[in-house]
Parts: sequence; C-alpha cells; structure tokens
Amino acid sequence: MTKDFLSSLRPAIVMTILFAILLGLFYPLAMTGMGQIIFPSQANGSLVRDSRGVAIGSAIAGQAFTSERYFQTRPSAAGDGYDGLASSGSNLGPTARALSERVKADVEHRRAEGLSGPLPADLVTASGSGLDPDLSPEAAMAQIARIARVRGIGARQLRDLIVRNTERPVFGILGEPHVNVLALNRQLDMLPGLRR
Repeated sequence: MTKDFLSSLRPAIVMTILFAILLGLFYPLAMTGMGQIIFPSQANGSLVRDSRGVAIGSAIAGQAFTSERYFQTRPSAAGDGYDGLASSGSNLGPTARALSERVKADVEHRRAEGLSGPLPADLVTASGSGLDPDLSPEAAMAQIARIARVRGIGARQLRDLIVRNTERPVFGILGEPHVNVLALNRQLDMLPGLRR
C-alpha cells in the first residue's frame, strides 16, 4: 500500500511543479511580452504625456480637477478620491443616508459653482470604480458658463470643443457618448487667446 501511494505521489508532485512553472512563470511572462509588443501604451497604463514627455495622467483612469478653470470630473468614492489602490464603489444603496448626504453635498457644491437647472447625474454621483475618466457631454456642457467666465472665452467655442471631443458609441450602439475629461482639459489649455 505504501509503495502504491509513493508511486502515485511522485507524478503528482512532478506535475504540480511543472504546471506551477508553466502557468505561474512562463505564461504570465509570455502574456506580458505580447502585451508590450502588440499594445505597448495600454500595457503601460495608457499614460498621457506632456510636451516634455512627463506623464500627467492616464486616459483610462480619472483624476481630480479642482480648479474653476477646468472641466471637473465626477465625484470619486475611491479612497480620498481617484486613489487607484482603493478603487471601488461605495456600495451604498439608494436608501442609504450616507449616500443621500454625500449627493446633497455634491449638489450644493455644484450650485455654489453657479450650475443651475437639472444637474446631470454624473456630476453628483460616483462611478462604480471611483476612477471613471469620462463625463457625459451634458455634464461637460453644464460647466460651460463657469469656465467661460473664469477664462474669458465664448460659450460657443467651449460647446464646439466639447462636441469635437465627444466619443461616440462603438459601432453606433455599444456604450454612451462620453468625453474624456483629461483630453478635454488639455484641449482647453491649447485654445488661443485664453486668460491663463
């Protein structure tokens, strides 16, 4: 009996070690290498760089824009805000008092910025990951009056900028129209004749 057990144990150990090396080392290295060759930007976080080559953000992870001079992103429930290590939603249900209070505070904040009328939901609610880099075109349009006043630029020029930066649904049906806030703010800084 002991002999049968030992003869069965040896192949099991050899296969475990073999598959641990194959799937724990070679497969991840092969996938990482293929990612670096086929999709180098995406494999390295879709980093956005300035004219000097310095990384200023990511096209796929949101960041806070707090200055009145910029389009601001939706609130983040990830840690202290846009913390990739704490990426998650708040998990608060629609009847949670904490969620209601946070949304009311965000609405008051947006009203203090001068936004009036119905507010687009993505200006006062966090995304599921807390790292959403995009806004709806309506949420970007709602901020035009503030940016026009602060920067001394016409509302029409800002509307045109938003329209040019709006990404349409994939194949016309997958997803919703959205605007990447980092890309929009970079384009905003490039507009000629702005007060800096």
